[in-house]
Amino acid sequence: MGLLSRVALGLVRGADRTSPFTSKRGPRDFYKGRGARIAGRHTPSGKFVPVREMIPELVVPDLTGFTLRPYVSYRAPPGSTAPPTAQSLFDAVVAPDMERDIKAGAFDPDALEKYGFEPSQSGKLFQLYPKNFPR
Repeated sequence: MGLLSRVALGLVRGADRTSPFTSKRGPRDFYKGRGARIAGRHTPSGKFVPVREMIPELVVPDLTGFTLRPYVSYRAPPGSTAPPTAQSLFDAVVAPDMERDIKAGAFDPDALEKYGFEPSQSGKLFQLYPKNFPR
């Protein structure tokens, strides 16, 4: 809302309605808060009982001897590696195993599941074809 619309709203409806509703303007038991979830429950007597399962637990790995810094400057040059494509992933992961099996004489074109090929997408959460196939 712009300034003129706020002024017009204040003239039409009254200036007190345009101010934000805070705990000072509400009833005695009104507490707006900041959207945080409570980590426990209130008993009928009004006491607060914390529940251990509701308290968030942060799992932080041990970073001793870690040389990278947690901040990357916006002045940093863009990365030098190109984003991975299907061909580059195939060349890096599957092709060496297939070449090794071809040289050893153990390559079987009917058993491609050994290299990660899945002939059927049934039962998969995200099927590749035809519904979710990138066009």
